[in-house]
Amino acid sequence: MDLSKVKYELSDDQLHILRDRGTEAPFSGEYVDLSDDGVYLCAACGNKLFSSDTKFDAHCGWPSFYDVANNQAVTLLEDNSHGMRRTEVRCANCGGHLGHIFDDAPDQPTGNRYCINSLSLKFDPMKAKQK
Repeated sequence: MDLSKVKYELSDDQLHILRDRGTEAPFSGEYVDLSDDGVYLCAACGNKLFSSDTKFDAHCGWPSFYDVANNQAVTLLEDNSHGMRRTEVRCANCGGHLGHIFDDAPDQPTGNRYCINSLSLKFDPMKAKQK
């Protein structure tokens, strides 16, 4: 993560997720069950990442989205850590680790599940209509 682009004050737990590529415990994040209208921003820099319109309950323990706010919102990187082959999702603006993307949501429009740590996000209900 490019700390020169950090806009918000972050907790130690948020820094662990965003900088050290950590993962919060499943079903522990504040946005897992949130169904309010709004947008999800990067907790570090405020980059608009996801809309509540694309959020769905994947029953996996983390907020899940089937698409990003726009094609420039995130970058995807190969992640072969922990003996797994996955695709990491990072904020395109500051490089903060957000979570991973999986192609295991056939009931969703894109078939994708962006599995994102709540701690890497800030929810903004005021921007719901500014998609």
